[in-house]
Amino acid sequence: MSRPAMSKHYKVHSTKSGQSPSERYFLDPEVGHQKDILTEDDVYCSCLAKTLCHVPVPVTVGFYAPFGCRLHMMLDKITMLMQQEAAQREAEELQRVQWRPRPVRGWGFPRLLWYLVFLQPIITELHLRRKNVQFLFIRFSAWQYAGSDKLWAGLVTTLCEGIRHRYGALPFSLYSVLGNKPATTSGCCHREWHCRRRVFLALLALLAALCLGVGLLYLSLGGHALGHGSASGSVLKVFGGAATTLSGSGLLMAVYSVGKHMFVSQRKKIERLVSREKFGSQLGFMCEVKKEVELLTDFLCFLEIYQRRRLRVVLEVTGLDTCYPERVVGVLNAINTLLSDSHAPFIFILVVDPSILAACLESAGNMKGTADNGYLFLNRTVTLPFSVPIMGRRTKLQFLHDAVQSRDDLLFREITHKLRPPAGEGSEGVQLLAVETQAGAEREQGRIDAEAARRIQEALFCLHDERDCLYEYVPDNVVSMRRIVNTVPITVRLLQQQQQQADYGGPTPRQAVAWVVLANQWPCRLSWVLQCLEDRQQVGGAPEGRARLWDVFCDNSRELHTMTKALQNVLDLDGDPELFQRFLGADFPFTVAEAQCLLRCTVNLDHSIRRRMGLIRAVKALKPPTPPKSPAGDAPHAINGANSASGSSPAGRNPGNASEAHQPRERAHGGKPRPVA
Repeated sequence: MSRPAMSKHYKVHSTKSGQSPSERYFLDPEVGHQKDILTEDDVYCSCLAKTLCHVPVPVTVGFYAPFGCRLHMMLDKITMLMQQEAAQREAEELQRVQWRPRPVRGWGFPRLLWYLVFLQPIITELHLRRKNVQFLFIRFSAWQYAGSDKLWAGLVTTLCEGIRHRYGALPFSLYSVLGNKPATTSGCCHREWHCRRRVFLALLALLAALCLGVGLLYLSLGGHALGHGSASGSVLKVFGGAATTLSGSGLLMAVYSVGKHMFVSQRKKIERLVSREKFGSQLGFMCEVKKEVELLTDFLCFLEIYQRRRLRVVLEVTGLDTCYPERVVGVLNAINTLLSDSHAPFIFILVVDPSILAACLESAGNMKGTADNGYLFLNRTVTLPFSVPIMGRRTKLQFLHDAVQSRDDLLFREITHKLRPPAGEGSEGVQLLAVETQAGAEREQGRIDAEAARRIQEALFCLHDERDCLYEYVPDNVVSMRRIVNTVPITVRLLQQQQQQADYGGPTPRQAVAWVVLANQWPCRLSWVLQCLEDRQQVGGAPEGRARLWDVFCDNSRELHTMTKALQNVLDLDGDPELFQRFLGADFPFTVAEAQCLLRCTVNLDHSIRRRMGLIRAVKALKPPTPPKSPAGDAPHAINGANSASGSSPAGRNPGNASEAHQPRERAHGGKPRPVA
């Protein structure tokens, strides 16, 4: 069976260099899947990337999506699109103005150090009107710091370390010691730098004093060596030593401060503050952290004016919904601390599941009264919500195509063929027979492997074939996609071995991959149908092989409804019940015979679910035992029976005699006769 061709494909073409990435593409029905296919995710990511290039900072983006919903892939795509947008705006800015951005590495590094020491930046209207921007991306994974008591400290230190690593330790150390906060100017002033005369004169005075002191020491020591020592030589020696000591100590203190900031980074400072005992009760602790953040913000502002471009630090926070509630609260407080400066060039992308994060905020002990409603607290922190949409058709097809293309089942055969050991030495006849036998076995095995590879490719192609409806039942979760793709080859190979042994056709590769999707999406409902079939077979009332599984499910659905409380956790694993009805009722109407054949090849269905259902059905089938009758309750019935028997006897026995016969016994017990009911 040859591989069918797809009826409609898409290709990406570029039209103009000035267009945005989302405007350069159109659909081409004549070309197959390409790596740069325009999908729904491409459109969403492009729109978000363009927005982040123009949004006022600081800003917190709530990147809302459930776990495993292609988050990292979308983040990588957003990063790439933001860099492309920044390069495009850089080219447009170069065409508008004459000057180019100043580099901070290579030959521009000494110039940067000169500006750091002797010049003060000025924020002008020209700088505020600049459109070119450069992004610095820093990714913070919260689960790496999940074991720490102060997760927020890891966020701040990661930010500081990322900026320090990007621009080097020496420039930031010089700015920490000698730098000055950027000044603002009023009016239309185009001058962006102001000479720091005090620093220049102070450094010049120190150097002059050092040179003078060294010269005086040289003169005094030279006159003493020639034998002309006198009182004037001693005076020169004293003044020279004093000038050298003072100027040298001043220079050494400056060098020491710079070296200290180089070796003791902001990360180490914050870690040292956190490691102190009872640091939370120290007065002004968060103020110290805020000062370090403000110093970092001023350094970035200096670099903006120096490089002649705007800088944006994009901090991507991931894995926060896997931490304890108190850790989550600490990270959100740290974000609010970093965003408290209205001029901070920070863009926070908070990648979380909002339902989990809201539950963490509501259950945190230190947030009682502040975050009783986690969603409201989250809305006060997030200034740009972005909920990841449901995976579109083209996006799903592209993901399935990429997952299928990442497999190569024929590679295993080539590797095993190369690693096969050579035949041993022996007689010529034995070797010839062994060679013939081995050649025949290799041909047979090669035929089996080729047939298995063909079936696997045919089955996997059904997953991302847009003419087929199977992809509609595949979940949007990338993890589930890969689980299905990885399970299909095993199921197809097992089915092939089973068909070779039984020597009959059996299910097709399309039915095999549909069965894998069925077991992955509705494990509870499928297990219930299989358990009902097994129970009916054991009692001898199994349905015919032509009966549909959907009919079997409908016949036993009421019983499953009575078990919802006992099977609540298992029922939560199932997908949309309406899709399950359409799957088994219309698109893939599996029969009982096909289900029994595919069950022996099913590896992605947890059999413990069926065993649990079987135990519950067995317990419900047991009839409760009849409660034993008490003697006290039987006595009145026996008396009534005796009275009725005596009253209806034809022998003419007197009923009064019967009552009198009982009176002595009653008198013996109570002294008075009891009335007989």
